[in-house]
Amino acid sequence: MDKVEKIDVPDSRIEEGVRPNILALINGEDRSRTLWLVAHTDTVPEGDIKLWETDPFKPVIKNGRIYGRGAEDNGQAIASILLTLKIIRELKLKPKKNLGLVFAADEEAGSTYGLKYLVEKGFFKEEDEAVVLDYGAPDGSEIEVAEKHILWLRFTIHGIQAHAAFPHEGINAHRIGVRLASTLDQILHERFNKIDPIFTPPTSTFEPTKKEQNIDNINTVPGTDVFYFDSRIIPSYSLGEILNVIDKTCRSFESIYGVKIDVEEVMKWESPPPTSTESSIVNNLSKALKLARNINAKIIGIGGGTCAAFLRAKNIPAVVWSTLDRTAHKPNEYCKIENIRNDSEILTLLSII
Repeated sequence: MDKVEKIDVPDSRIEEGVRPNILALINGEDRSRTLWLVAHTDTVPEGDIKLWETDPFKPVIKNGRIYGRGAEDNGQAIASILLTLKIIRELKLKPKKNLGLVFAADEEAGSTYGLKYLVEKGFFKEEDEAVVLDYGAPDGSEIEVAEKHILWLRFTIHGIQAHAAFPHEGINAHRIGVRLASTLDQILHERFNKIDPIFTPPTSTFEPTKKEQNIDNINTVPGTDVFYFDSRIIPSYSLGEILNVIDKTCRSFESIYGVKIDVEEVMKWESPPPTSTESSIVNNLSKALKLARNINAKIIGIGGGTCAAFLRAKNIPAVVWSTLDRTAHKPNEYCKIENIRNDSEILTLLSII
């Protein structure tokens, strides 16, 4: 490597006091621009340990796979990037532009101490481009260029608690909550029904998900009811439009049923503009896939958020790509060793196109 830098981001919550991020660079023919290969070093907890066939924190190699928590998300990406650098050095290849790697912290918890921090501190330029190795299809054909807005809301309905034998003496917050959730489900899907075929699914989604317990016993009319919505909205809508419809619906329910409804924004994230399908990073990665694997790339958008969004927000063309079996966050997570090798071949080819 021509340059290696460790960026420690202060974090008082951990014993070391910092979250480390690694940046490294190989100089290219054009030193004014850099192709960044991005992976993250953190992972998620193992979940229900009883569902694992092996120790999630002791890697096991079996049938051409590496099993363990973080094997695919995102250890495979780290290994592919390191192997790419090894290939370039051993074959004495010269990248067309600088080739950089980023091993970032904190991706699973919002990237405050990782890529978001690095972007805000100016480590990347608009002339750069990036491949974030954190999403992909089993055949490696999918190149992600866009993400939906994300809106998580907590709804609290305040009614009046009563004995279930005398429900007329109270206001059943649970009944109102069920009706509100059903009404919002219908109204939002009908009102915001545009189709954007780049996404899967191609529409906005408004999902009632979590439900908090209201009372412990059966024979009480609950005076409070709490539920949540997880909404993934195609970028042609603004979150303000969505929230306005939700607010009007809640105010209408308050008037009709005599309750008070609080709406809390648990997460509100408006996605940046997508990476252009005509950008060089999209075209070159598509070309590399065709040359090396004889597959036609599929340009897609997803409902989940990735740290590529922080780069796109600064007008840096970024795609999300890998070859994955999509076992991330699941019990018995694994990565295929052949995917590590094959992806490094694509990344090597990409660096010299």
